[in-house]
Amino acid sequence: MIELLFILMFFGFLMFTGVTMVTFFLAIAASLLFVFVVSMVGAVIKLLPWIVVALIGLYIYKHYNKPSSY
Repeated sequence: MIELLFILMFFGFLMFTGVTMVTFFLAIAASLLFVFVVSMVGAVIKLLPWIVVALIGLYIYKHYNKPSSY
């Protein structure tokens, strides 16, 4: 699915800017940046349950491990 987004973004960018060597490299860079951001968002969503478990564990640790006052 991400590969399809890359191809659509690449050709869409070229259609709006025209086909020259500079815009070709800009289209590749913009498409790769877009795919990278979408992949990172997907990874965060995939790891979201583990992130929630880690935050709950951190809350419990801090709640029950308060420093004792003398």
